Formats: sequence, C-alpha cells, structure tokens
Amino acid sequence: MVTTDPQANAAARPPSPGLLTQVMRFVLIGGFCALVDSGIYWALLQAGTWVHLAKALSFIAGTTTAYFLNRRFTFTGARNGGAGQVGGFMLLYTVTFFVNVGTNALALHLLPDLTWRIALAWVIAQGTATTINFVMLKWVVFREPRG
Repeated sequence: MVTTDPQANAAARPPSPGLLTQVMRFVLIGGFCALVDSGIYWALLQAGTWVHLAKALSFIAGTTTAYFLNRRFTFTGARNGGAGQVGGFMLLYTVTFFVNVGTNALALHLLPDLTWRIALAWVIAQGTATTINFVMLKWVVFREPRG
C-alpha cells in the first residue's frame, strides 16, 4: 500500500543510527570520498590542469559521491528528498566548495615551499570542508522529522 501521508511515511522509515555511529560512518565514507577527490585531483594535476581548476573539479566529484553515500548509509532517518533537501544540499555544497577551494588556495599561498605543500594544503582544505559538511548535513540538510 502506498500512502502520501507524511506521518505514515515517517513512521515506516527507521530512525538514523546514533550520533557516534553516524560520525563513524561519515568518517569512513569521507575517507573513501577523500580518495575519490584526491585521486581526481592528482590525475588532473598530472594532466597539466591548472591547480585551482583541478581542486574545484575534484571537490565536486568527491562531495557529490559523499552526498549520495551519506544519504543512503549515515543519515537514514531523514525525510526523503524533496526540494528543500536538494536546495539545502546545493546551498551547502556551494558554500563548502568556496570554503574548500579558497582554503586550498590560501594554504598554498601561506605554506612554505615544502615537498608536501600541495598535499598539506589539500588536507587542510578537506578537513575544513568535512567538518562543515557533517554539521550541516546532520542538523540541516538531513534533519530527521521531530517525532
């Protein structure tokens, strides 16, 4: 039986796992998505892509992957889809896109000419964006209905 009643749909959906489980899943998924991001970033750099464009493209690929995996495995009790969720996702990832790329550019500018300068800038940018993403995904984009 299919129902359009939001209360009935909410009752049929299991709640998200606890905060610790969500953090652990988010970290594991984030690790995988960081590999996606990093792999694309380094491949684009090796292909001669401008460093800031490479960072932008790799960020988009990594965070899009993270959205779908976290939607499926981490924040399972959230309302399904809808324009608000999609809009929230787009706004969040637009903001974290600029935070990530800007942090990467700033770190590249400020860090001394070290062997691992590009990798360190990537880690700093990724860590900043990841923290923002978890907080905003959990409590804004994928918030669970109050019960």
